[in-house]
Amino acid sequence: MTIAQIHQLFLKYPTVCTDTRKITKNCIFFALKGDNFNGNSYAEDAIKKGAAYAIIDDEKFATSNKFIVVKDVLHTLQQVGKLHRHHCSARVIGLTGSNGKTTTKELLKAVIQKKYNTIATIGNLNNHIGVPLTLLSIQEDTEIAIVEMGANHLEEIEFLCNLAQPDYGYITNFGKAHLEGFGSTEGVIQGKSELYNYLIANNKHIFLNADDPIQENKLGNYIKKTGFSTSNEHDFKIEFVGADPFVTLNLRGTRITSNLIGSYNFTNCCAAIVMGIYFNIELPKIKEAIEGYTPQNNRSQLLEHKGYKIILDAYNANPTSMAAALDNFKAMKDKHKIVFLGDMFELGNSAVEEHQNIAELAAKMNFSATFLIGENFSKTKTTALKLTTLNDLKFYLKEHPIQPLSTLLIKGSRGMSLERILELV
Repeated sequence: MTIAQIHQLFLKYPTVCTDTRKITKNCIFFALKGDNFNGNSYAEDAIKKGAAYAIIDDEKFATSNKFIVVKDVLHTLQQVGKLHRHHCSARVIGLTGSNGKTTTKELLKAVIQKKYNTIATIGNLNNHIGVPLTLLSIQEDTEIAIVEMGANHLEEIEFLCNLAQPDYGYITNFGKAHLEGFGSTEGVIQGKSELYNYLIANNKHIFLNADDPIQENKLGNYIKKTGFSTSNEHDFKIEFVGADPFVTLNLRGTRITSNLIGSYNFTNCCAAIVMGIYFNIELPKIKEAIEGYTPQNNRSQLLEHKGYKIILDAYNANPTSMAAALDNFKAMKDKHKIVFLGDMFELGNSAVEEHQNIAELAAKMNFSATFLIGENFSKTKTTALKLTTLNDLKFYLKEHPIQPLSTLLIKGSRGMSLERILELV
């Protein structure tokens, strides 16, 4: 069966599933493989649970005409997604960057859906599987699709652009993320810039943070771009009012106060606002969207817990976002501030140096207490308290409880699951 034929089947049964635990009636099951599983072996179960068809790439699992055998299930999913992107008339906005992708995507979705029928990447499903799944969620009446693109090595964004073929694009920033895969900060810039390369090559529109010299230099004299800045030199001048704790900004006499902590979220808000204006959404509606968005899933959340004020930013971490979080926490006016930092992953050969840099940065800020948690942080040279595991922290806090009314910053990579600290304090 050809890609076009499978796409026609999808139009008749327009729900895709890759997990038999989430089968819905008359969906199409794509039997993807992973390091520890073979989706082909689950295909029959998918049919029994109500899937209309199962796409497999091992013919020995085909026991009826409900099984469609292809050469490679993942490639088929990607190509069906690409074909569907052009079958529908939705305009596609591509987002990438080292930090802030998902927050920007959620803010942008809140803004754009004030006027347009909008879909966006669910959660952080932004890789070679997530992007085609997002494309397949575009419906006939979808007007704008926001597609988040993640990468941890070169040529990945290029590949995802080839699938999504965005009409517009925005790069949040270039930071020290996924250094293990990209090899260096220069590799990060090269990899993320693959979105720019695609958009320029295809004469598409670019949005940019014009205060970022890397973005300015990359785009040069490219005409089809809209920039925002804190200066008067670009399309939109947006004033940063403050972030203690919530980001507040001013545009054209309109003051907007978000529910996002951290000055690092200023540009995320700006990008969503500027794109909203570009798509002819009225500023009062944009203000309503930004002010109505509340972060979730351990992303820059401000919580009250057991008498403590807690900044929970435990979804992810890299040296750039870690330094930004510390700078913001230092600027807050709270008196008794305590920091819990967890290991940063995927730094490769830079891990020792980058963890030491963050340990030294935290030490200079003279917080009331600093806890460094994880194998990498435990190897740093610092006066801060170093703990290899959260279990070690648990025993320490039993003997040395946190002072009441303290303000806590909790920041670490997803694999550290630092949200568990809420159970310990």
